[in-house]
Amino acid sequence: MLWSALQSRQSFFSARTPLSYAVDFLLNVGAILLATTVYANTPLLLNGLLLAPVAVIYALPTTQKKAKPPAKKTQSATLNPFPKKPFLTTYRGAMMVVTCLAILAVDFRIFPRRLAKVETWGTSLMDVGVGSFVFAAGLVAARPVLKDRLAGKGATPLSTRLYQSGRHSLPLIVLGLIRLYTVKGLDYAEHVTEYGVHWNFFFTLGFLPPFVALFQSAFEYIPSYAGLALLLGAAYQAALKYTSLTHFILLSDRTNLFSQNREGIFSFFGYLAIFLAGQSAGLTVIPRNISSTARNSTEQRKALLKTLAVWSAGWSVLFVLSTHWKYGLNLNVSRRLANLPYILWIAAFNTTQLTAFCLVETLFFPAAYKSSTSEASGGKSEEVIYKESTSPVFEAYNRNGLPVFLLANLLTGLVNLTVPTLEVGDLGAMGVLLGYAAVVTGVAVGLDVWDVSIKL
Repeated sequence: MLWSALQSRQSFFSARTPLSYAVDFLLNVGAILLATTVYANTPLLLNGLLLAPVAVIYALPTTQKKAKPPAKKTQSATLNPFPKKPFLTTYRGAMMVVTCLAILAVDFRIFPRRLAKVETWGTSLMDVGVGSFVFAAGLVAARPVLKDRLAGKGATPLSTRLYQSGRHSLPLIVLGLIRLYTVKGLDYAEHVTEYGVHWNFFFTLGFLPPFVALFQSAFEYIPSYAGLALLLGAAYQAALKYTSLTHFILLSDRTNLFSQNREGIFSFFGYLAIFLAGQSAGLTVIPRNISSTARNSTEQRKALLKTLAVWSAGWSVLFVLSTHWKYGLNLNVSRRLANLPYILWIAAFNTTQLTAFCLVETLFFPAAYKSSTSEASGGKSEEVIYKESTSPVFEAYNRNGLPVFLLANLLTGLVNLTVPTLEVGDLGAMGVLLGYAAVVTGVAVGLDVWDVSIKL
């Protein structure tokens, strides 16, 4: 909100200067680092320090220029049906920032243990981060589906879908193999109970596209990605509860390749359900018009906010029902199993975040959702309005998310191989983490400034 106030009232970040990038970094990366380390036990204090300047900024005269009437009205038919939306960039950018910071911060004592991944049962910051990464990937994967619908294309043949998904999977599988051989070759510390002996998160991401392609065939019978996610999650949970699957995953000996990687293999079904839930959200938030009855952009934004709020409440209610000891199923969340409560928790968390970011954008940048350059936007193009409403740092993380995540993993390994992280004091840890954050952010921003997009 502080970033939004500075930009909406003072246009502080419109001029891309070293100072504006530095302040952007401090507000959107530094603040997240502080929230997970120094201020982890006093979040209200940190929020107060960040929100207090907002009142001062609003007391100062605004530097925003009055909107000029456009010279020519833009017809809605010429507008991009899937425009870039600042709140989506903020959501994905913030998720990438906290993920990149946490994977290194967790190795220092300044990072509270309650924020690290739990062993089997329970919730934590890093547990929600893994699931959110998959949910966000599913959200983006809704764009090709929407484009096909707009073009009036029928169902793509299964063989074609599998071939296309295989092309997307191959780089991720290769990255997974590289990580596997690197970790084993360098004798790098790892938690076998997280995914297994050989499995890692890149394999999970890599196998998602082919399985999603298979589930698109089921879409003809259950025309809802959220419905498919719930059906898959419920079936997987039934297998965990009514068979010996839970005992096998948690307690069995690792006697062969399958049993050695059982956590990664079976949790994949939970992550697939999360991916489908993300696709369901993407079908709602990506298109320009979400309601045929909304006559203008203001009504469309209100409809979007209401829809997101309903989805957020729906997933939250289902999560409570799955975990409540008296009125629900009395289940415990397990990221290791990626069970039904975990699926519902991730869906509820992410849809709530989307609702919150959408609300902030609506309040601070009302011009960002105008449906044409004629609707009180001063004749500015949607691209200009988008840039004025979006953090350059978050845009950079969002643009090259997976390559930046890969870089963060490599730097995390380098730091752990050269620095005895558990012996470093708080001041030294913050120095290392700030330097690491600056390098990762600098590379991300540099790629964006040089107009480089690396697709894996």
